[in-house]
Amino acid sequence: MDKQKPEIIRDNKKRGEWAEAVFAARAAENGLTVSKPFGDSARFDCVVGSTGKFVAVQVKCTIAKQGSAKGYICNLKTNNVKYEPGSFDFLAAYAILEDTWYLVPEKEIRGRSALSLCSTMPNYERFREAWSLLRETSGEESQFSQNQGEVGHPGEPEDAPIGPAAARMRGAFSSFRNYLEKGGR
Repeated sequence: MDKQKPEIIRDNKKRGEWAEAVFAARAAENGLTVSKPFGDSARFDCVVGSTGKFVAVQVKCTIAKQGSAKGYICNLKTNNVKYEPGSFDFLAAYAILEDTWYLVPEKEIRGRSALSLCSTMPNYERFREAWSLLRETSGEESQFSQNQGEVGHPGEPEDAPIGPAAARMRGAFSSFRNYLEKGGR
């Protein structure tokens, strides 16, 4: 019997809005200031940075498993059209089932219509959880170094000391993963 495809949030737009909220929370945990443009007609979903140095970020998420290889396919389109070059500075792509973010400079994906995440094809693995690259580009590296150690970081053991926000997020992601593993019921 085929396993039923897990459904989290059926509506793509609502799932995208949820991913934007998750991105904002994770970015804050990683020492970044996130702002959201009013409305949804901007060519990007949010802005990261501080006065004088802002970085436009397009947030995408995926639960679409690749057919032939390990990993997930993340579409790089809006309304079935590729993004124009320069529409944003960074792509924040979230592999939901792996609870993993890829923070990729736009120039690395320019012209592509899809991206392979958590894959055996390591094209974008150097951007996995690359919050430091986003901090550096947005000019927030120095602020983060003052607070380093207060929040858990990728690669740390699960029992490493973390702040209360990270603990809440870890619990929420664990619940969400359990929900998906049970077929979305």
